[in-house]
Amino acid sequence: MKLHEPVTTLMFCVLATGALTDRVAAAEPADGDHLRGEFLKMCNAACAELNTPERKAAFYHDSYAVRALAVAFDLTGERKYLDVCRRWSDRMIEYQNGMTPKGAYWMNYDRKPGETQGDWYIGDSSSIALAVLATAVRCENPADRQRYMDSVTAYAKLVMDNYVRPSGGITDGLWKTFDGEWWCSSGIFGSLAFLLHAETGNEKYLKVGLGALDWLNKMDFRKAEYINFKEAAPAVVMYVFEGFSAGMARLDQQSPLGKASVAHIRAALEWMRENQRGCGANGPWDYEKQWGCKLGGLPFHQYVYSRYLPDGAAIANAGDQELQYLGSRVFAAGGPKLTQLVCFTMMSCAEKLRPGALYRQAKK
Repeated sequence: MKLHEPVTTLMFCVLATGALTDRVAAAEPADGDHLRGEFLKMCNAACAELNTPERKAAFYHDSYAVRALAVAFDLTGERKYLDVCRRWSDRMIEYQNGMTPKGAYWMNYDRKPGETQGDWYIGDSSSIALAVLATAVRCENPADRQRYMDSVTAYAKLVMDNYVRPSGGITDGLWKTFDGEWWCSSGIFGSLAFLLHAETGNEKYLKVGLGALDWLNKMDFRKAEYINFKEAAPAVVMYVFEGFSAGMARLDQQSPLGKASVAHIRAALEWMRENQRGCGANGPWDYEKQWGCKLGGLPFHQYVYSRYLPDGAAIANAGDQELQYLGSRVFAAGGPKLTQLVCFTMMSCAEKLRPGALYRQAKK
């Protein structure tokens, strides 16, 4: 599993957990046209590189670019962006049809279609499922949408029937190194469960999503193991909080789970402030390496939480500072290539330019 491989300073106050307030929509900065232009340059690079024989990246890398391309379609109405998403998702379904166990996604490494031996991971496969779902909800033709939805729900059934533990935590599938509940698979599949609940109304998905958050709260991201927090902190924060970001709309912040979740989110926001170079920090993480590149996706989380927490403007401003720094990194050599950093940065740009679109539902 690839995950298993080894400006002006802005400080924002970390407030105590408070009652749910009206969502704060952070204003797009004055250079919003520049951000849109950079985002679309990254999207065009993704269109040129995805679905080509030359591209050998793990599919979970691509999944974050695909989700952002889906938002580019929302933003511009340009069909080319959705067409790339559909071609990519069609490939995922074709590979899925040959996979054992039934419903699994091929990750472009380890267990392949037609094989019955070898590792297969829920963390990375859930990232793929999120991208197929993002494609599904944008299909106007009901039959097309249903085909993609059937793929995602088949995958979700596989996981829920076999890998969700009574604790609420979710194992990483067929990983010979560790068979317990794990932070990455719990966070990303938890996110998928919340989005499937929003799309289908089926309460079984909501139960799984809330259970995953409860387990993650009890684990505490700073105590993550089996690829531990000290080794892979940016990845831990990115993936654990996918579950919380997707679940915020369904959390009662005054409930025990809601209070614990907001406290957990506050700790993650503080870690971001202490490690994001755009906010003036001098963290140890190399933005171009396997763990550090996930820093590109963290403003995405900041923008989500800015709409739910009382100090939302400050949280969003910190995301803006980091996104400005990310742009300087991505475009330092001229034009963007579809590295992991670019894929994750695309997610953050998408959330800034089209708030909530990464988690949108189908228009029915």
